[in-house]
Amino acid sequence: MANKYDFGLIGLGVMGRNFILNVVDNGYTAFGQDLNAEKVQALIDEGGDINKVSASTDAQTFVDSLSIPRKIMLLVPAGKVVDIVIENLLPMLDTGDIIIDGGNSFFTDTDRRETYLKGKGINFFGAGVSGGAKGARRGPSIMPGGSREAYQYVKPIFEAVSAKYMGEPCVAYLGPKSAGNYVKMVHNGIEYGMMQLTSEIYDLLKKAGGLTNAELHNTFGEWNKGRLQSFLVEITSEIFAQKDDLMDGDLIDVILDKAKQKGTGKWTSQNAMDLGIPVPTIDIAVTMREISALKDERIKADELYDRPKPASFDKSDLIAKAEHALYFAFITSYAQGMHQLSDASKEYGYDLDLAEIAKIWRAGCIIRAALLADITKAYMSDSTLENLLLSNDFVPKVQGTVAAVRELVAYGATNGIPLPGLSNALTYFDAFTSKRLPLNLIQGQRDYFGSHTYERTDREGIFHTEWDA
Repeated sequence: MANKYDFGLIGLGVMGRNFILNVVDNGYTAFGQDLNAEKVQALIDEGGDINKVSASTDAQTFVDSLSIPRKIMLLVPAGKVVDIVIENLLPMLDTGDIIIDGGNSFFTDTDRRETYLKGKGINFFGAGVSGGAKGARRGPSIMPGGSREAYQYVKPIFEAVSAKYMGEPCVAYLGPKSAGNYVKMVHNGIEYGMMQLTSEIYDLLKKAGGLTNAELHNTFGEWNKGRLQSFLVEITSEIFAQKDDLMDGDLIDVILDKAKQKGTGKWTSQNAMDLGIPVPTIDIAVTMREISALKDERIKADELYDRPKPASFDKSDLIAKAEHALYFAFITSYAQGMHQLSDASKEYGYDLDLAEIAKIWRAGCIIRAALLADITKAYMSDSTLENLLLSNDFVPKVQGTVAAVRELVAYGATNGIPLPGLSNALTYFDAFTSKRLPLNLIQGQRDYFGSHTYERTDREGIFHTEWDA
C-alpha cells in the first residue's frame, strides 16, 4: 500500500467511530478495525473519503495499513477483551510499535500489560478518555500515562483532537506506568460523587420546595451561569426540559430510579481504602447506586414504615441554600479525589502534577467545571498542597457555604429526605477540620481487648495498659 495511515483504532462502537473521525477532522489519516462489518461500513460511509479514513474487519489488513511506528488505540471493553486483542495483534507488530488502551482498564492491569509488552519490544500506555460520545467527536479530555518516549509519537494527534480551554489542549503526559488509567479512575470517582450530590439537590428542591420540572430546568440553568458552571449542572438543566417521545409528559418522571455502574467508582473507593485516604463522598455515591438497585425491597420497606411529611420551606430561600450546598459539596468531592491522587502518586511512583491534572479537566471531560480553574491555581501556587481544604484560596469559599449545608442536612434528617452525599461531605469537612476526634477511645478499646497499644499526647513512645477488669 503506497499511502499508510497515521493512526489506527480498534473498536468502532460509537466512542471509537467518533474518536477516529475527530482524528481525521484534525488533519490526520486513520484506519479502523472491528469484527462487526456493519460498524466498519458505517465508518467508511460517514468518513466519505477512504484516502483519509477507512476500516476493515481483517486484523492483518488493519496492521499493514498503518505507518511505522504503528500507533494503535484500543477502545474496547476493559478486562479480558483488551488482553485478547493484544494477543491477536502481537504476531503482526514490529519492535517499537505502540498500543494505546483508551478504555477504563483497572490500573494494575495496565502495569501488567506494559511490563509484558515491553519484554516483546512493544510500547504500551493507558490513556483515559473522558467526555462521552460527544466529547470523543468534538474534543475529549485525554489522560495518557506510560512510556514518555512512545507518547511523543502520539502527542501531536492527541493535542489536535483534545478539547481546548482558552486555546490550551486538555491532554498532557501524566506519568509512567498506569498513571493515565489511575487518574481516569479517580476522575470517574469524583464524577460519581458529583452526580450523587446533584441528584440529592434535585430531590430536595422537588420535595421540600415543590419545584416543577420547568422550575428545576431554570434553576440549574441559572446556576450554570455562575460559580456552579459545569457540564453536569448544564446537562441536568437540559434533562428537566426533555419531553417524553413515547407519551405526554416530561421524560425525567418516567425514568426508573435504578442507577447502574461499570465499576470505576467502586475501584476508586476500594483503592482509597487500600491507601488509607478518606473519600466518603465517593464511597456513599457507590453505595447509593447499590441501594437504588434494590427497587423491589425498597418498595416493600416503604410500605412498612411511616415517613414524615416534609415541612414547608420558602422556595427562594431553599434555592439559594441549595446552591451554596452544591458548591460546598463539589469542592469536597474534588478535594477527596485530589487527595487520593496525591497519595497514590507517592505510593506508585507516578510523580503526578496535580495542577496539570486540574488543567486538562477544565474542558472536554464529564467533571469539567469553572471550579477547576480555581483548583489549578491552588496547586500551581503550592505544589505540595496536602488537601484542597488547606488552600487559602478555598477557605473563604467553604466558610461562606457551610452554614447552608448544615441547615439542609438537618432539614433532610428531620423530614425523611435522604441526603447521604451532602451529609457525608459535611461530616468529612467537620472531621478533617477537627483538631481532636474521639478516636482516642477506639485506641483504648483496641488496647483493652487486643493489646494493640496506643500513643499518648503527653510523651513519646508506644504504650500498653493492663486494664482493670
